[in-house]
Amino acid sequence: MKASVKYKVIYRHKDVYSISEMCRFFEVSRSGYYDFVNRLDIQASDLPLAQMIQQCQEQCHNTYGYRRVHIWLERQGIYKNPKTVLRVMRKYNLLAVIRRKKYKHYGDALHRYPNLLNRNFRADRPNQKWVTDISYIKTLQGTLYLSVIRDLYDNSIVAYQTGTDQNTQLVLNTIRKARKKERVTAELQLHSDQGFQYTSHGYFKLTQAYGITPSMSRRGNPYDNALAENFFSILKT
Repeated sequence: MKASVKYKVIYRHKDVYSISEMCRFFEVSRSGYYDFVNRLDIQASDLPLAQMIQQCQEQCHNTYGYRRVHIWLERQGIYKNPKTVLRVMRKYNLLAVIRRKKYKHYGDALHRYPNLLNRNFRADRPNQKWVTDISYIKTLQGTLYLSVIRDLYDNSIVAYQTGTDQNTQLVLNTIRKARKKERVTAELQLHSDQGFQYTSHGYFKLTQAYGITPSMSRRGNPYDNALAENFFSILKT
């Protein structure tokens, strides 16, 4: 018989028989038994926190990771170490459900551009190098898409646009906002990934009209546009 089974029997009958006598009968140590009891107490103490996390996950439809759950708990007046939150979520199977993204096919790309930026993320002056990208944000009303343009001179956000669809118009409106706000010269490079919005004919025509030189990441190289993606990572954190 395993020691853990013996400890459970002793614990079940602790109010009837002497713990010392039962430990001798089952040939287990008292220290081992009390370690077992302490672990039971720790597990029981996790239940209230697990119930609150379960309530949080029900509200967000199991989309929150442990960091967002930690923030949610603090808003409820519950202050726990983030590592404790992660441990309890793993223990009670309360981790976020990761869903596969469903990609749509938008047709063949029309325009591709050389990687002029080439991971040189330094700029000597404003409006010399811009990076752009789109990300999504989950809300209670549905998915919101955020398009931004970032200036590598001071890492400021030149312009942004939100929408409920990640279409080409979202990108074009972001560029138009940036053009109204900033003085664009012929030396300006606008770097993006190879998303269909940036290979579209509309993107080509607008950048040509504004005198902007497009630059594009290589396929399968997310680090080529790291400064744009880094902004979204900070924002979501």
